Amino acid sequence: MSPIPPDHPPGKPLPVTGLSEVRYSLPDLLREIQTERNAPAFANEKLDQVEISKLFQKKRPRRATK
Repeated sequence: MSPIPPDHPPGKPLPVTGLSEVRYSLPDLLREIQTERNAPAFANEKLDQVEISKLFQKKRPRRATK
């Protein structure tokens, strides 16, 4: 939504504008993804996902020893 113009009278509705399309450059997006993957924070996220998946794994029943 666009900012309110300074000369807009109070109480009058703002004009409705249509949606606009935003296009991004594919090489720029791929470069950004590569940068994020190389960041140390991404490595921590992967590690956290492994630890979280371990919490939800089914535990094998242990056999009683006699």
